[in-house]
Amino acid sequence: MQTIRLTTWMDAPMERCFKLATSVDLVSAAATGEKAIGGVTSGLIGPDNSVDWQGRQFGRAGIHTSHIDSTRIDGWRPYSYFREVMVQGSFARFEHERHFALMDDGTRMRDEIRFSIPGLLSGLSEKLVRRHLVDILKRRNALIKQVAESEQWRRYLEEKAATPKPPRPTGDLAPEWDKSSALAH
Repeated sequence: MQTIRLTTWMDAPMERCFKLATSVDLVSAAATGEKAIGGVTSGLIGPDNSVDWQGRQFGRAGIHTSHIDSTRIDGWRPYSYFREVMVQGSFARFEHERHFALMDDGTRMRDEIRFSIPGLLSGLSEKLVRRHLVDILKRRNALIKQVAESEQWRRYLEEKAATPKPPRPTGDLAPEWDKSSALAH
C-alpha cells in the first residue's frame, strides 16, 4: 500500500477552499483528463453522493467510481474534512482524505491518499502510479488555490448556490395574493 501526503496553503477563507475542493466542475477543469459521467456530474458533491469519473490513465480509458463516505463519523465534517473512497475501479483500494485548517495566513489543505493496486507486479506499479497521482493532485490543488485566491471562485460557487424558496403558509393564515386580479384593471 502506498500513501501520498501533500499540503497546499491558500490565502482564502476555509469554507471557500472546502467548497472548491468538492466542486465537480473545478475538478473536471483541472486538465487531468477526467470527466464526470455519472452520479453528481456538476456542482458540489456532499455526503452520500457518488461520482463516476471517466479518464485516461497511462494512455488507456477507464472508469473510476468514488463517493463521499458519510457512513463513518469522520467522513464529512464541513468545512474541515471529507473523505472519498473508491467503490469500483481499477485500484484494489483507494481512499482520499482532505483536511482543512484555518491558519493565521489563510487555509491549509492537507491531502492524504492511500492506495494499492491488484496484481503480481503491484509493488513496481504502485511506484509508477504514485508519481502519476502526485502529478494529478498537484495540478488539481494548484487550480483550487488559483481559483480560491482570485475572484474566479464565484464562477464555481455563486452560480451553483440555489436560493431556496420560503415555505408556503399553511393553516389559518390568509391565502396568497392573486397578482393576476391586480393587473386586470
